[in-house]
Amino acid sequence: MDETRLNKMQQSFGIIGESEKIKEIIETIDQVASADITILIAGESGTGKELIADALHKRSLRKHHPFVKVNCGAIPAGILESELFGHVKGSFTGAIEDRKGYFETANNGTIFLDEIGEMPLETQVKLLRVLESGEFLPVGGSQSKTVDVRIIAATNKELFEEIEKKNFRKDLYYRLKTITIIAPALRQHSEDIPLLIERFALDFANRNNIPFKGFSPNAIHILENHSWPGNIRELKNFIESMIVLEKGEVINSAMVSKRLGVEKRQISTNLPMKVSRSVDQAERELILQQILLMRRDIADIKNAVISDFNNISLEPAPRTTELQRYIAPVHEEETNESEPEYEVAQDYMVNPNLLGKVSLEEVERELIEKTLKKFHNRKRQTATALKISERTLYRKIIEYGL
Repeated sequence: MDETRLNKMQQSFGIIGESEKIKEIIETIDQVASADITILIAGESGTGKELIADALHKRSLRKHHPFVKVNCGAIPAGILESELFGHVKGSFTGAIEDRKGYFETANNGTIFLDEIGEMPLETQVKLLRVLESGEFLPVGGSQSKTVDVRIIAATNKELFEEIEKKNFRKDLYYRLKTITIIAPALRQHSEDIPLLIERFALDFANRNNIPFKGFSPNAIHILENHSWPGNIRELKNFIESMIVLEKGEVINSAMVSKRLGVEKRQISTNLPMKVSRSVDQAERELILQQILLMRRDIADIKNAVISDFNNISLEPAPRTTELQRYIAPVHEEETNESEPEYEVAQDYMVNPNLLGKVSLEEVERELIEKTLKKFHNRKRQTATALKISERTLYRKIIEYGL
């Protein structure tokens, strides 16, 4: 697809981004929208699944007919069937008259069933019948009705796993997934974040008549590297809140970091599993995250030691091991427990030019051991001096057998 046509379609659909993943979605919409087939959109919450469904309808032959959106997870299970298929007068308490359901309202158009994975099994049976024959029976009714509706469904769950748990019908799953479109998580196309920021910020500021001077480059860099577990929806809400809270200011990195809580180093290892991952893949991903955290802990210790002493030349003191030749002598001193800050680097300076001659793990072990000795095995003071958490220190003590 040429760039001119791609840009025109993006403007028409309201889908923002220049990444390959966004281009693939636009091209898929262009290919399948006009075919009158069922489509399943899968992706995490906040990835824009409803926007994709809306684009599919606008590009379809049904675009001049109703587009009805239904969030299956937001409607109580007890009344979902009545909402979808309608009911007749007297079918239950409060049914004082006949009422059309969403399917009948969407006749000749498109119905979008969001969070299809939340639909009860009994309702799934009726939905399957609509997919197969276009027929349904209103709640309390005795005569079937027929509709001509295109169904687009969306889920933030791994439906095949729901099938294995007996929460979702396999036959319905295969009828829904004639075409599957994956809505990517924002972290998978983070290069689109600057464009999203610009669009969300300008739209919100203009709509609410709020002065807006923009985001600094460093602030945008932080936002690009944030994990965004809530995806595009979370980013949009964050941008709008920053514009309100920092009204009339250039939003800088300090403001963004404070609002995001970057300084607290909040880790997203407890987030829900991505819908595009199996259980085994998710477990492997968590293991990789833990490995990366350990590497960061090591890097933090290294930086704490060498950051402010790059120009210091050290004379190695006599040592009994090869490693000890690369570590400056220790000056044993009594320490005051009430002191809030400690500078371990002054006593255990590692020459940066010699770091490559031994493993980082050996340096780390030696550094922790000597720091523990300096503070008479006081864990809190040792952790503070090394600029790591006590939890990390305890893990390292066990790991190195200290």
